[in-house]
Amino acid sequence: MNNPETHSWRGIQAEVMRRITERIWQPGDLIPNEADLADEFGCARATVNRALRALAEAGLLDRRRKAGTRIMRNPVRKAILDIPITRLEVERRGATYRHVVLERKRTNPPPSVRQQLGLPKTADLLHIRALHCADDRPFIYEDRWANLAIVPDILDVDFSRISANEWLVNNAPFTNGDISFSAAEATEPEAEILETQEGAALFVIERTTWNGSQPITSVRLAYAPGFRMSTTI
Repeated sequence: MNNPETHSWRGIQAEVMRRITERIWQPGDLIPNEADLADEFGCARATVNRALRALAEAGLLDRRRKAGTRIMRNPVRKAILDIPITRLEVERRGATYRHVVLERKRTNPPPSVRQQLGLPKTADLLHIRALHCADDRPFIYEDRWANLAIVPDILDVDFSRISANEWLVNNAPFTNGDISFSAAEATEPEAEILETQEGAALFVIERTTWNGSQPITSVRLAYAPGFRMSTTI
């Protein structure tokens, strides 16, 4: 295949996906091995490996050592969630973004945070509480812990110019993460910050990102009442 776009792993991924969706390769079929595909696409075997690995992680391929790679009979599609930059999220809504740092403190975290992140008692973290606003109205209250052993440069960041959220997305690549969604009643401090009533229903996201076995950051995001989350599949 001479199309240069297929020489990239994303190009190979798209071509394999096309063959699956158009039933050129049927559910349960054993597909050509990596060496043969590398030959066909005119690329390195590692490039093919990356493309197939991505499709396996998406639930479309079943890869087994020595047994080859098969098309899944009953594909399980997995949702892939990006970490949004709050500033862009606000601006996409047609609103003006503003960010206020409520607290910034280098400290040893409480036992609950240390246990969640698997850190020792001597852990050195930066605690950041901030309010993200849309058209000068509260949008998200952020309560974040950043592991200084992994992201020491965050200490030098001017948070009057960029939020911790945006800086970390741009400067702290991660290998994996945990995320949970829930509803919670606003505590008295949260109600004051978000300019709502105590006990008001809040949409809450709790997220931790990791670099291998080392936690990078853990954050709790409480959205002002009325927020609606939408995505695509």
